[in-house]
Amino acid sequence: MESRIKDVKAGGIHKETRYYLSSLEADAQYINHSIRTHWSVENQLHWTLDVAFGDDASRKRKDNAAQNFSLLNRLGLNIIKYAKVSSMGVKGHRKKAGWDNDYLIYALKSFDIVKI
Repeated sequence: MESRIKDVKAGGIHKETRYYLSSLEADAQYINHSIRTHWSVENQLHWTLDVAFGDDASRKRKDNAAQNFSLLNRLGLNIIKYAKVSSMGVKGHRKKAGWDNDYLIYALKSFDIVKI
C-alpha cells in the first residue's frame, strides 16, 4: 500500500510504501478502510490511557502487575466515559472522582456496576 503524507512545516509531500499480509480479497479500498479503522480505535484508546492514566510511564514490571493495572485503567476509563456530565477531560473526571466521593458514587452508579 502506498500513501502520500503532506508535511505542513516543510511544505513537501512524503511518500511511504507499507506491506501487509492478509487473507482478505485483494480489494484495496476495503483493506485500506479496515486498516484505518483498526488503527484509529487503537490510537484513540492508547492515547487516552497514556494521557489520563500515564500508561506509558508506568514502571509496573513484576509478574502480572502491568496487565492487571491495564485492565483496571480500561475499566476506570469506561466508568468515566459513562459518567461524563461536562466537557471536562478524562483526566479531570478521574481527579474529580478521587477528590469528591459524591461524584465517585454518581460515576459508579451511572456505570451500573455497583448498587449503592
